[in-house]
Amino acid sequence: MVRFRGEEGVDYGGIAREWLELLSREMLNPQYGLFQYSRDDIYTLQINPDSGVNPEHLSYFHFIGRIIGLAVFHGHHIDGGFSLPVYKQLLGLPISLEDISSVDPELYSSLKWIMENDITQVLHNTFVVEHDSFGKLIPHELKPGGKDIPLTEANKDEYVRLYVQWRFQRGTSTQLGALKKGFQEIIPPEFLKPFDEKELELLVSGIGKIDVNDWKQNTRLKNCSEDTSVVQWFWQAVESFDDERRARLLQFVTGSSRVPIHGFKALQGSTGAAGPRLFTIHVLDSSTERLPKAHTCFNRLDVPRYETFKKLEEKLICAIEETVGFHVE
Repeated sequence: MVRFRGEEGVDYGGIAREWLELLSREMLNPQYGLFQYSRDDIYTLQINPDSGVNPEHLSYFHFIGRIIGLAVFHGHHIDGGFSLPVYKQLLGLPISLEDISSVDPELYSSLKWIMENDITQVLHNTFVVEHDSFGKLIPHELKPGGKDIPLTEANKDEYVRLYVQWRFQRGTSTQLGALKKGFQEIIPPEFLKPFDEKELELLVSGIGKIDVNDWKQNTRLKNCSEDTSVVQWFWQAVESFDDERRARLLQFVTGSSRVPIHGFKALQGSTGAAGPRLFTIHVLDSSTERLPKAHTCFNRLDVPRYETFKKLEEKLICAIEETVGFHVE
């Protein structure tokens, strides 16, 4: 049972979903130094090898692993996602050269070129690589005595294998162990054997992109029909929203900005309900000066019969952008 201090609301599932979303948004925030973006242009996360600047970092990783496991156990999602190699490591699957392509395309191209070409008299590398730590280049031997082992055509397979292994484990093996330990305390590893890394990603984070047509087709209407002006205006507003505002609307009504793996037909509501609980638009014959009201435990949005599209749009945006809490009139 989750209760927000100073707010009304009975937790039938919606408040717990929002709590997990808010908590995950903070605990995965790269500003705290535990995680970093895997690339500058794609906001998936990987473990920060310099997280040890926080002496309690392993306790945090253990806690985060348990929270992720808790979300999966209850069918909820976290706000944020890891790079696919992190999910592979959580599953205990081996990392390959192809895994680098999504997080470091330049390194992938370089290593792939080495594998596909004769490097004799072309490269003069040794089994030493460097990485940046707080602006300082730190050398690392891929194997003992690596600085004295030249890269050759004969040993390039080993070089690439060790480079890939180092790229995903440099300074992060203990953090990954703590994260994995916390996760497996809630979700035993044998339960995850049928899944690959992409399926685990969906279990943890849900679907980020919102399909408006799927949303429409799996919406229940109460005290209204598809031809009701307010309903038509609602979808007109949703279609005009960008991805971020659609996500915020979904979070306002359901407590989560993520869509389940199987789409809107699988939205969960009250924990006491049998099966999914569809997104619901309930049109009310009440004052049109009121804002739309969300019931997150039941995935229901109460909407007054606004007189114009513009008024509905303004009230809806105000509700999702300006209000916080569970009892907004």
